[in-house]
Amino acid sequence: MDLSTKIKSSLKPYQLVVLSYIAVILAGSLLLYLPIASNIPTTYITALWTATSAVCVTGLVVVDTATHYTFFGQTVILLLIQIGGLGYMTAMTIIALLLGRKVSIFDRTLISDTLNLYSIQGAVKLVKLIAFFVLVIEITGALLLSLRFIPRFGLIDGLWKSLFHSVSAFNNAGFDIMGNFKSLTEYVSDPFVNIIISTLIIIGGIGFMTVSEIILHRKNGAISLHTKMVIRTTILLLILATLLVLVLEYHNPKTLGNLNLFDKILASFFQAVTPRTAGFNTIDTASLLPATSWLIIFLMFIGASPGGTGGGVKTTTFAVGIAFIWSILQGKEKTVIMNKSIPSITIRKTIAILFIAFMLVFFSTFALLSTLKAPPLDILFEVTSAFGTVGLSRGLTTNLDFTGKIILMFTMLAGRVGPLALLLSLVVKTKPSVITYPEEKISIG
Repeated sequence: MDLSTKIKSSLKPYQLVVLSYIAVILAGSLLLYLPIASNIPTTYITALWTATSAVCVTGLVVVDTATHYTFFGQTVILLLIQIGGLGYMTAMTIIALLLGRKVSIFDRTLISDTLNLYSIQGAVKLVKLIAFFVLVIEITGALLLSLRFIPRFGLIDGLWKSLFHSVSAFNNAGFDIMGNFKSLTEYVSDPFVNIIISTLIIIGGIGFMTVSEIILHRKNGAISLHTKMVIRTTILLLILATLLVLVLEYHNPKTLGNLNLFDKILASFFQAVTPRTAGFNTIDTASLLPATSWLIIFLMFIGASPGGTGGGVKTTTFAVGIAFIWSILQGKEKTVIMNKSIPSITIRKTIAILFIAFMLVFFSTFALLSTLKAPPLDILFEVTSAFGTVGLSRGLTTNLDFTGKIILMFTMLAGRVGPLALLLSLVVKTKPSVITYPEEKISIG
């Protein structure tokens, strides 16, 4: 057994995942700190922030990606986004397979853990399927976007922008290279770009397992409860969010007010999609009304779906939480969704994730409120955006001090690996309880 295998075997899966993300972030920050990576000198904290935001597929930036970083720097960012979106173990397994190396049993076990598989059987086959799926989707997205970007930016620059934004959108990263922090605001009335980017975001956000199950549905003849919950929750949130954004911002002259009805609906739909951890925007986020900002915060907190490329507490966690509350209101002992009982361990994990996530957002917001002079809504928006690995900002990111950057970098990491996974990684050793204690009732509520 070599040294790397010994180190891996001494760590719990959660610890290895967290340490892997940290290692990639540090390596990426060193590359972005090189003079060749930027057009002007870059401080290490800026390089570290950019690497963290890229690996955690967040998209919050303290410098403009298009003008600050060179082609080399942008390429590093794109690679970090791809590794972060796929997940470290999946990305490393793909590289090992390309190099013709065998995947060990231990690595297969880690892959099954990170992809939420029930066994190691078929883990490598699934990784191959994921690699093929990602390649097809991202290249297709790039080719479609090139129909708009090449006529405007020329062949080389147009192709690069098409590829960059396709990868960024599919991995729910939100990084853009349009320049001057514009994101996609110039395409607010372009249905083609809006639909392509939205589709990439949604496909990446719902997760590889969900997409593969839908594709193979005709062959297998059945869809799991997990996939049904992901699809239904995603559709419901998109419809409700689109309608609410449209109603709230309809007369706001700084956002939707000056657009025609079709463009208002298109922009509302895009703003409903992007808080699901994507981070692109076609209207000025800082100009949103307070009520709309609260809605965006709610959507960012929920985030994407398990196994997807985004963060947040995840759609299924939110759905199970709602179902659990509904079962209590109905006086039922079991939580039932679509005629299926949810295991008690899933309920316990749901409560833990929601509580830990809430406390993380609360304390990060508290910490920033004590160090920054900024409106509380802007700070809460920024923190939730970091936790949900979204990347939307009301303009606070570029004004962060050193302490604020450290707080939000930790929040981004927690949002990407998962709040419960991060907490479990900090637990050095657990001992199974062999003692049963007597029960006693206490008053709650």
